Amino acid sequence: MTKLNYILLCAALMVGSASGADQERKIVRSETPDYPALAGKMNLHGTVKLKVWIGPDGAVRRLEYIGGHPVLAESALKAVKMWRYQAAAQESTAVVELKF
Repeated sequence: MTKLNYILLCAALMVGSASGADQERKIVRSETPDYPALAGKMNLHGTVKLKVWIGPDGAVRRLEYIGGHPVLAESALKAVKMWRYQAAAQESTAVVELKF
């Protein structure tokens, strides 16, 4: 896989609707997940779906793996844990899908 294809696949992030405040909170800072070496050997591609709890300060407070290939999940969890969202009056949740 070329480096450009890898970057394009990992950078395609889709954010689902947020609940709690009934508003979608914008991502202020995001990290691109690393493509696992084992996934490269397996020529594995796919989407990992995560539920994210976002604190009022915009920090990711908790993550839950919902679906996707387990080989890709750890990389997705590590990246999303470092994301920052806009601050809000209360905690909210969002569903995030990362495409590899």
